[in-house]
Amino acid sequence: MADKKTVRGRVVWHELMTPDSAAAHGFYTKVLGWKTQAWEHDPSYAMFAASSGPLGAAVAQTESPPCWRHYIATPDFDATLEQAQSLGGSVIVEPAALPDGGRYAVLTDPQGAVFGVFSPAMPGGPDKPPKVGQFSWLELATTDAKAALDFYCDLFGWNISAEHDMGPLGIYYLFDCNGRAIGGAFNKPAEMPGPPAWLGYVRVKDLDKTVKRAGKAGAKLLNGPMEVPGGDWIAQLADPQGAMFAVHALKADVQPAVAEPPPATPSPATKIEVSAAPAPAPKTAARASTRLKSKPKAEARPKPKAKARPKSETSTRVARKRAAAKTAKRSVRKAVRVSNRKVKAKAGRKKSASRSKKKAGAKARKGK
Repeated sequence: MADKKTVRGRVVWHELMTPDSAAAHGFYTKVLGWKTQAWEHDPSYAMFAASSGPLGAAVAQTESPPCWRHYIATPDFDATLEQAQSLGGSVIVEPAALPDGGRYAVLTDPQGAVFGVFSPAMPGGPDKPPKVGQFSWLELATTDAKAALDFYCDLFGWNISAEHDMGPLGIYYLFDCNGRAIGGAFNKPAEMPGPPAWLGYVRVKDLDKTVKRAGKAGAKLLNGPMEVPGGDWIAQLADPQGAMFAVHALKADVQPAVAEPPPATPSPATKIEVSAAPAPAPKTAARASTRLKSKPKAEARPKPKAKARPKSETSTRVARKRAAAKTAKRSVRKAVRVSNRKVKAKAGRKKSASRSKKKAGAKARKGK
């Protein structure tokens, strides 16, 4: 169980303010694989649950544009609210108690970005890296990123860990909580619509498939997919009701191209010379030609010659074959002659019979 020090500053809950909570649940369950779970203290409060458990909820409201509201934990609720106001923040939803003993409120930072403060009744578990399906990054687009982060660092113990120069876009600040990087902040460009706001990223396994599912379910792709420094991939979207959210695939989750295994290390007794082959096409194994130099090539052995048969035996066999061939030819010629004689004899008998009939007819006519 975590102590108060590790609870402070953790982003622990995420509420979607939307005009259609049922439609929102249908969308996010299709796109991110979340499930719907009723809160045991109030069944009308429909929560989003990842494989690791509940992480947020959808709240039906029409007073403000659809958006995600992210809650940051504090072990000392009253002191945090008092400090936030002393640093220039404002309370927009008054503190309220929860049935399980926790407390929450909603505030704005000095630049106007909305965030929630939450004090759990019991400290949560240890702070671990987010799993697939959980919120993995929090990003603030504001009018003064450095001043805004100073506010949050004082309030929640965050630490600015790095600054990246993005050229015309200015500085991108990274911040961490309890030594783990959890988000970034930058000055929003003039053409970026809307007031300062937080954007939550959800870790997914396959970014491209998630973006396609979101598009089919009615989402609008706003930015990406794109690779960010470090090798991770992101995409920013708006759900069918207009609430912005983002998805995030870690570098470790992106399937790398299959690399060719290095050539085997030659043993001390065998020296192998490898000549590099041309660069292969993608997904084609590179080949290398090798030449063994430690041992001479074995001399080719002459093939054994077939034993020669005695001349007398060979001559006898040839003579027998020739004699058999001559006999066969004579038999064919004899059969042809016999057949021809039979045909001629038959034709002669037909002619003789025909002459006999003619003579008999002539005699009969003379007798008359």
